[in-house]
Amino acid sequence: MKENAVITIISITIIVLNMMMIIVLDIKNAIMVATMTEVTTVTMAEIMVATMAEVTAAVMAVITAVVMAVITAVVKDVAAVGAGCFNLINN
Repeated sequence: MKENAVITIISITIIVLNMMMIIVLDIKNAIMVATMTEVTTVTMAEIMVATMAEVTAAVMAVITAVVMAVITAVVKDVAAVGAGCFNLINN
């Protein structure tokens, strides 16, 4: 009778320990998934910010170059017209 009780207690203990191990593994997996999701989200956000900054800088550089080229061309045309008018007036 005592042997059966001991075997039953040991069996229940093993079952409880197995269940606890399964619960611990589930919790660990849940934490890992949450951590990976968080890391992925943060990394993607940082990549997006860096990419957007780089794209914005490149676009702004192109726009600035084009605008400066247009302004330079206009100023040269105005200077040429002014020089022509000056020559007409002085001749």
